[in-house]
Amino acid sequence: MRASTLTDVGEITVEERDRPDPADDEVLVQVGACSVCMTDYHMYHGTFAAETPLVLGHEGAGTVAEVGADVDRFAVGDRVAINPTVPCNACSYCKKGDTHLCENNTSIGGAGDTILDGAFAEYVRVPAINVEDIGEMSFDRAALAEPLACCVHGVEQADIKPGDSVGIIGAGPIGLLLLQTFRNAGAAPIVVSELDDERRELAADLGADVVIDPDEEDPEKAIPEAAGGPVDVGAEAIGLVPTITQANAVTAPGGSTLIFGVPDQAATMEVSPFDIFFDEVDYRGSFSLTTEDFERAITLLRHERIDAETLITERIGLDDLPAAFERMGNAEGLKKVVVPGDSE
Repeated sequence: MRASTLTDVGEITVEERDRPDPADDEVLVQVGACSVCMTDYHMYHGTFAAETPLVLGHEGAGTVAEVGADVDRFAVGDRVAINPTVPCNACSYCKKGDTHLCENNTSIGGAGDTILDGAFAEYVRVPAINVEDIGEMSFDRAALAEPLACCVHGVEQADIKPGDSVGIIGAGPIGLLLLQTFRNAGAAPIVVSELDDERRELAADLGADVVIDPDEEDPEKAIPEAAGGPVDVGAEAIGLVPTITQANAVTAPGGSTLIFGVPDQAATMEVSPFDIFFDEVDYRGSFSLTTEDFERAITLLRHERIDAETLITERIGLDDLPAAFERMGNAEGLKKVVVPGDSE
């Protein structure tokens, strides 16, 4: 099979590999689509550590091509989405249901203490408990189940209630998914700050009540003005210290600042302990997803509560990843989806 393999920082080689055999409790998935994430971008550039060689890609969907001896829940030909978070189910966090905080964190193609080969390949091995049936849903749409599940988890972390106000800094692919997830949870109003004209327009189309251009207005003033005061949740969907600071600045006393964008591992920021104490503002991180989050994401996609197709602006082959990462660095387009069958 062909696989797009990270061989070193900034180096990807498309190589021929033996088709893997599933273990007794695994399925082998023929990859129909795998969307590209900023985590992949960070791992490619070395800002997330990863041992090489490694096949990246953790937002996948495809067809079951082979099942292990102990698998009876799935059959060859089933269409599935892949949950890349593999919990140990033995540590204290897993036993509490916090599988995303597993002490033995394993990921299929994504960030983790242990990283297994992912879905930027024609086939990928997956534990049977980590796939969900998608019926006739398109693979492109199902490939957004993982990032959507992360958004579901983020909204839960923010403890949102219907009618709570939200400010979102950044309307890239994940910010636009987060916007739709907050809207499904009943948040109102939702104010989005975004530099790019097309992304602001799309944010308005996808449910933002107000969009602002941070080049024209100071978000720290414009978001509270548009929302009728500081917001209950200030969400940062970029991963930069200045924009995290902005999100916190617009968060109301008693509210939550959600750090949802992926920061550089070496990044630091100053916070005022007194302000946190006096204003009772929570800083909430949101990393990864739980099994339940993934199931909820599949349900939202199945019942058309999320516009996923609008966010997909490119379908690329296995050979095209380095160029796609370059375009991501320039904020060109939105979600890029690798379709292994489209490779040369």
